Amino acid sequence: MTIRVLLADDQALIRAGFRALIDSAPDLTVVAEASTGAEAVALARRSRADVVLMDIRMPDLDGITATSRITGDDDLAGVRVIILTTFEIDEFVLRAIRAGASGFLGKGVEPAELLDAIRIVANGEALLSPRATRGLLAQLAGGGMALPIVEPAAFKLLTGREREIMTLVGTGLSNDEIADRLFLSPLTVKTHVNRAMMKLGARDRAQLVVLAYEGGLVRVGM
Repeated sequence: MTIRVLLADDQALIRAGFRALIDSAPDLTVVAEASTGAEAVALARRSRADVVLMDIRMPDLDGITATSRITGDDDLAGVRVIILTTFEIDEFVLRAIRAGASGFLGKGVEPAELLDAIRIVANGEALLSPRATRGLLAQLAGGGMALPIVEPAAFKLLTGREREIMTLVGTGLSNDEIADRLFLSPLTVKTHVNRAMMKLGARDRAQLVVLAYEGGLVRVGM
């Protein structure tokens, strides 16, 4: 099945470069291009794209607000958004994840990494590297967020294993790394991660990291 991609960037040259790269892959195709955030939201509804590559800084409507409108639209429930940033971690990343983005990439990403990222996100997974996770946790800590004295009631829905794996996800470990540590198969780990996301209402792995921190399961430096 071909993965349909919407490009949202106010610079035509950047869009052209991404289009040439994406269209060179046999399983990917660019179905629309947007130069503003508002146009991205409208085209997401019309183009039936699977993945949106969204720049943060755009005229009319910024990428984070546009992302929130796309992910908050029930008719676009299957659409995933990858935020493009100047740096892998910047001041907007936490806001982007809370807006529903499934991941983020620096604009200097290697071509093969970009193509793989689109495939990963289209498959329903989040693109959140251990480095990005650590940076995200540092942002949360730097914001002076007070950890809760009592865990959120929703955490009671988790099994012991789901809680354990969610904590490890929150520290930035990949499914393979968690599997090695707990002597489980990567597929089993993925199943537990998915169940934890479902129980907690997390859209993807990125939001699970935020919940793990805000719920007191993870602290910076763990």
